[in-house]
Amino acid sequence: MEGRRRQPDRHPRITGELRAGLRGADAALFVVSSVDGIDASTARLWDECEAISMPRAVVVTNLDKERADFDETVAVCQRVFTGGGGILPLFLPLHGDDGTVAGFIDLLDEEMWDWTTGKVTVRPAEDEHRSLVDTARSALIEGVITESEDESLMDRFIGGEHVDIDLLTTDLEHAVARGHFHPVMGHAVTAANVGSELILDLIVRAFPSPVEHPLPTVTRTNGSATTPLTADPAGPLCAEVIKTTSDPYVGKVSIGRVFSGTLVSDAVIHVSGHFGAGSGHEDHDVDERVGHLTSILGSQYTDVPQAIAGSIVAVSKLTRAETGDTLSSPDLPLLMEQWRMPLPMLPVAITAHSAGDDDKLGTALARIAAEDPTLRIEHPEETGQIVLWTLGEAHADLVVDRIKTRYGVEVDATEMRASLRETFPGPAGGTGRLVKQSGGHGQYAVVEISVQPLPAGSGLEFVDKIVGGAIPRNYIPSVEKGLRQQMAQGVAAGYPVVDIRVTLVDGKFHTVDSSDMAFQSAGALALKDAASKVTINLLEPIVTLTVDVPDDHVGAVIADVSTRRGQIRGTTSLPGGRSQVVADVPEVEISRYAIDIRSITHGTGDFVREAAGYAALPANLAKKIIDG
Repeated sequence: MEGRRRQPDRHPRITGELRAGLRGADAALFVVSSVDGIDASTARLWDECEAISMPRAVVVTNLDKERADFDETVAVCQRVFTGGGGILPLFLPLHGDDGTVAGFIDLLDEEMWDWTTGKVTVRPAEDEHRSLVDTARSALIEGVITESEDESLMDRFIGGEHVDIDLLTTDLEHAVARGHFHPVMGHAVTAANVGSELILDLIVRAFPSPVEHPLPTVTRTNGSATTPLTADPAGPLCAEVIKTTSDPYVGKVSIGRVFSGTLVSDAVIHVSGHFGAGSGHEDHDVDERVGHLTSILGSQYTDVPQAIAGSIVAVSKLTRAETGDTLSSPDLPLLMEQWRMPLPMLPVAITAHSAGDDDKLGTALARIAAEDPTLRIEHPEETGQIVLWTLGEAHADLVVDRIKTRYGVEVDATEMRASLRETFPGPAGGTGRLVKQSGGHGQYAVVEISVQPLPAGSGLEFVDKIVGGAIPRNYIPSVEKGLRQQMAQGVAAGYPVVDIRVTLVDGKFHTVDSSDMAFQSAGALALKDAASKVTINLLEPIVTLTVDVPDDHVGAVIADVSTRRGQIRGTTSLPGGRSQVVADVPEVEISRYAIDIRSITHGTGDFVREAAGYAALPANLAKKIIDG
């Protein structure tokens, strides 16, 4: 979580993996460089932790660097991170004679941790540090007792009463565990690793154990309630896949956090994945047999027979499991509440580089999608393209690189094609004639239709007004089928025709040569004939764009939307000096908006998009497409 001050968010590709990892974590240690500061990704991740009250501490690193500034870094954390009032130093850096960080002053115990000799020694704080200690200690104590369950403690402290150090330490640990207080530590990369022991001690004392960490909401797979779970190895099995990887030797590996019960090697478990509409991931409920269980510590892998509640373990041979799936007992199938993931907003169209790659691409995409819950894969019928919906350029590059390096599939990026529609601008009539006489059994069908445009979203309305048996009743459905087939193929530029009423008004048939296929063809020809008598309108997809930006960038966003043929629907003021801009914009104009908005707002803007129907393409643009 290394941060950089006032730097743009350069790594949106890892946001999904980080949020997934939060589900498997009991606490978070934010590492902020005293030289470089905080970037947008770090600030957003802090907000995610804040939303779920995850226990956090901050470690200020690089204190041995020339431009290191501990106090300024703490101040930046307090300004940038949500709830910055609860961010206070627990230790202050102690500088040696040469100006380097030689240790830290413990503000609660008023002790000095000194690494000058290469080994840590602890002694009382010296008089020369008294004023510094007293000032910072008073703020720390006030911050700690603000979170104390003893409401009278603050009054006693303000009144000058001595507060017992053991009580303060207990309150501090409780405040950290509840996610309300965030102590700041320091670290210098020297031969003695100055500060390491203090960081590890804080983790042990103040971060909650799995038993103390609240479990996510769990229901049965049918949505009904179940008994609340606890981190009990003897309880019902409930685990979640927090990461999916592919290993060249063992294949697919699912890394899971066990929240309740015990996951046993070679056991049959239930795998549930309910992702919701629009996720691009199919819902599934299947039983699978667990392969090997492996405990992972850095680069060390150790086979284990089981994993109890609180464990994080790698599971092999779960062919159907995806990141975000719930693992439970087949006797009690459970489903954990899905975590909130960032929406992929950058579409990238790809095609296989060769016929050989085309055969393997489908398998590669399925495996990549199982690993990455933020990736959405679409196959629009109108364009025939494969579209990867990603979080940004870096995410798109990562996905393409994984397709190539892991699965040996070469792909090429192609220009996104819009899923246009065609419709009639006004009434038109058409005749379809299929008359073929070849000496034997021929084909004969004549169809006359009238076409009227309908409101958006109406589709096809077919009206039969044949009287007197001009077309036998058994051929009427054939005419409609031919019309629908031609609508799907288009009548001007090859895009589907929508929102028309077609009235079958007359026709002719032959007792011998007429057939189902003949009237299908005649119906299609009649629609094409009607289209030739008018200028067909092309419709382009419109999206509602909702942009969340700092107030300083509202003008730039509105000006940019205008250049994209967008129509502003309104702006709303938000807390924290931000605004929301809502606009309707042609989809083709914002295919790269995920990249552009970062440039326009210097990495501080967010947006979501939602389909808002179709609108007529400007005549000059439509003519180019139809003529081209």
